[in-house]
Amino acid sequence: MLTTRPLVFLLNVDNTLLDNDRFAADLAARLDCDFGKEERERYWSIYASLRDTPGCADYLGALQQFRPDNGNEAALLQLSFFLLDYPFVERVYPHALEAIRYLEAIGTSVILFDGDIVFQPRKIQRAGLWDAVEGRVLVHVHKESMIDATLQRYPAAHYVMVDDKPGLLAAVKRVLSGRVSTVFVRQGYHAAEATQVSLDLAPDYTIDHISDLWGFARSDFPAIANLHVARASLDGTTKAAPPE
Repeated sequence: MLTTRPLVFLLNVDNTLLDNDRFAADLAARLDCDFGKEERERYWSIYASLRDTPGCADYLGALQQFRPDNGNEAALLQLSFFLLDYPFVERVYPHALEAIRYLEAIGTSVILFDGDIVFQPRKIQRAGLWDAVEGRVLVHVHKESMIDATLQRYPAAHYVMVDDKPGLLAAVKRVLSGRVSTVFVRQGYHAAEATQVSLDLAPDYTIDHISDLWGFARSDFPAIANLHVARASLDGTTKAAPPE
């Protein structure tokens, strides 16, 4: 029988724990160099199509579909090595691992990620994030549709979801209501787009960097659930990290 934990943190990866925008820029530069602008645009078009249907990031799947109409087999093989061997550990945000260690002291950290079943777990492992959460990793096609399964796997009195997409945070809030507190990490391109979006359920907290999680105490989160504190706007309450 699974033990119910007092507090579980559900942590996103891309542009939350690591700089995925930087990886995407490096991949675009590699495509430009090896295949040219038109082929680079074709690859991203395939990737976007796969992201919309079935709706998850799939860099390797995009490469598979990119391959038939591209005759540069040697470059395609090198691109596969580039993807599989990419140094994601160099893209982990400063103090992200320390932030996870801090969360481990006040609760239990779980990586909740969406994407394909090969590349995304490898990314998490190569970045050092798999070990940081002691293998507590869930990768779904749509994580917002797998909330019940996540709760069954890691039952808790209260959850804290940390993500760079406020729309996703709002969707989870609608499902879990007072059982979850939401933390919007204002990093990456989703965060930049968020300033133009009006949400019915704004995040409970907004932080500028993942390291700002150091500013929270365990008591912050159940207090939100029990007292129904007014939720912060996207430009609202920000918890600052303590001085180094």
